Amino acid sequence: MRRRALILAGPDKTTREETAMDKIGFVGLGLMGQPMTRRLIEAGFDVTVWNRSPDKCADLVAAGAHLAASLGELVERVDVVMSCVSDTAAVEAVVFGEHGVAAHGAAGKLLVDFSSIEPAATRDFAARLEAACGMRWVDAPVSGGTAGAENGTLVIMAGGRDEDVERLRPLAAPLSQRLTRMGGVGAGQVTKVCNQLIVAANAMLIAEAVTLAEKSGVDASQLAPALAGGFADSKPFQILSPRMATKTFEPVQWKVATLLKDLDNAVKLAREVGGGTPLAGLANQLMRVFAEQGNRDRDLASVIELYQRPAR
Repeated sequence: MRRRALILAGPDKTTREETAMDKIGFVGLGLMGQPMTRRLIEAGFDVTVWNRSPDKCADLVAAGAHLAASLGELVERVDVVMSCVSDTAAVEAVVFGEHGVAAHGAAGKLLVDFSSIEPAATRDFAARLEAACGMRWVDAPVSGGTAGAENGTLVIMAGGRDEDVERLRPLAAPLSQRLTRMGGVGAGQVTKVCNQLIVAANAMLIAEAVTLAEKSGVDASQLAPALAGGFADSKPFQILSPRMATKTFEPVQWKVATLLKDLDNAVKLAREVGGGTPLAGLANQLMRVFAEQGNRDRDLASVIELYQRPAR
């Protein structure tokens, strides 16, 4: 392992201690993975990258990352494998596919999954991975969007053994403003489902509010500053309502497909535990209608178009 100097906050601020730092491998270099990996590199960590689309690695390699020729090579090189991929099926492919994490992992290594996937699948995957090679799992989905990934202000909700989450904590410091252990494996994903249920259903209501303001002759671009600090205010409101009002859908910050997948997970989890989510269910139906009209890869703010089409 690489050695990294830590400055201790003593009175003279001169005391130093050398500590072994885990080597990190990052898999999944999309909207979130790219800036997260860049922040780890800039913080001085030893980072190896691999992606199914190799071109996504070029800028990170130029910034100081090592490039693995295969996923298996990455797993063998590092102590902690971090993944941030699209959905449950993608995580399963990374971990259990041919030449995947399970085939090259070993006891003492740790998999940290930043993806947002089904809680039940997470628990199943963690048990299978440990049985296959002794490697342990922390589910650590994040909230804060691309801006949070770029600025290192993500909120991380983690599930896993105490010691595994503590091992992650210093590695995640450049990425987040807060990391909270929510319980055992899968608890992080349950928390993210709750987070996304609120965000996605809120997005639909924000679109309704912006449309109502516009149709009533009010400048909807003034909603965000007018309501800032009030009970209706939130980060999604401050981000989405101006973009909806000005029809600014680029660059993509949240994909419709991502929020639809998260709503699917929320509705499925509610069925599994016998809970009721009628508002999330309606938001799920509306977002699915919009997504299936060719809008899956568009920004979440574009859902306002669902409400603003002329009546027939």
